[in-house]
Amino acid sequence: MTVRLDVVDRKILSELQKDASRSLDDIAKTIGASKTPVWNRIKKLRETGVIKRTTVELDPEALGFEACFFVLIRTSEHEADWQDRFLTALQNRPEVLEAHRLAGEIDYILKVIVPNARAYDKFYQALISEVRVFNVTALLSMEELKSGGGLSLEL
Repeated sequence: MTVRLDVVDRKILSELQKDASRSLDDIAKTIGASKTPVWNRIKKLRETGVIKRTTVELDPEALGFEACFFVLIRTSEHEADWQDRFLTALQNRPEVLEAHRLAGEIDYILKVIVPNARAYDKFYQALISEVRVFNVTALLSMEELKSGGGLSLEL
């Protein structure tokens, strides 16, 4: 179900995507509204599930996580039991920041952040010991060009 948003909702969401730690006063001033209606709209956007959660974005390199791998996985197994074990394995691995099931020749793509190549190999060995896969290709990101830009909410 798509939630209907008006111009003010879209402005609020755009501002929150830029920096959700800003005060209500600052957001309200930026969009040209008063504090209480902005707070009520944010509350409603949370209740309807438009705002899923509020988090903090960490700098992986500042914390010693210098390697980002995109892991392409092909499997010949598509049974529910295998999928459950695969999902459990992914959920138990904090190195996996994102996981997507794909259409096409590749079944899954994972975004894995680790300190170095040796840590990736430990992740890889643990994963294949838990679930059987047909083929795994790991691509090392040399440089992040864009990340976390937020959704475009054309006004």
